[in-house]
Amino acid sequence: MSLRTSLLALCVLASAGTGMSAAVHAQAVEGTDYRKIEPPQPTDSPGKIEVIEFFSYMCPHCKEFYPLVSTWEAKLPKNVVFRRVPVGFNRPAWINLARAYYALQASGDLGKLDGALFRAIHDEHLQLFDEASLTDWVGKSGGHAEQFAAAYTSFGVNNQTVRADQLVEKYGIGAVPTMTVNGEYQALGKNLAEMLLNTDRLIAQAQTEAHAAGTGAKHK
Repeated sequence: MSLRTSLLALCVLASAGTGMSAAVHAQAVEGTDYRKIEPPQPTDSPGKIEVIEFFSYMCPHCKEFYPLVSTWEAKLPKNVVFRRVPVGFNRPAWINLARAYYALQASGDLGKLDGALFRAIHDEHLQLFDEASLTDWVGKSGGHAEQFAAAYTSFGVNNQTVRADQLVEKYGIGAVPTMTVNGEYQALGKNLAEMLLNTDRLIAQAQTEAHAAGTGAKHK
């Protein structure tokens, strides 16, 4: 399947909403639809199902995925928490853009400039790979340049970037975009549409497991 076809299929899937497609209820197959994360990782969302997208602004497939996963996120059940983790992969430009993600969060500009940063790099081919160029771009794009610059070099953003790299290693992430569910499963797929469908399947599986665990606890 071509990327164009994959993206079109994903749009259809996203518009249907989580749990609305019969395909979501099909049993996910280990090794084909997902892999287990060994050992399972603790999440930051106790009592909820946590989904993580590992991504990079440098990744063209992540850029294509961004509007689609944003639409998908808006329709998630209330017991599902979605968060994004930028990867560095030991590449200076990627690491700097991971820092930029957290700096945009800290400055309050992520909502406004998140998608714009993807477009600036991949559509406008701007070389936004260091603090100076990124800060200048934030200011010219209507963001808070001073706050961004202060956050970019801050202790907090540095810690977040280091922790993101640690998560990449612990989860065994080798490519992006990658979706994981509850620190236990990584969704697989031949294309973006299939990966997102399998994410929905794994969410449904995690919901079933959580319900079974709760029911079992009541009978003890």
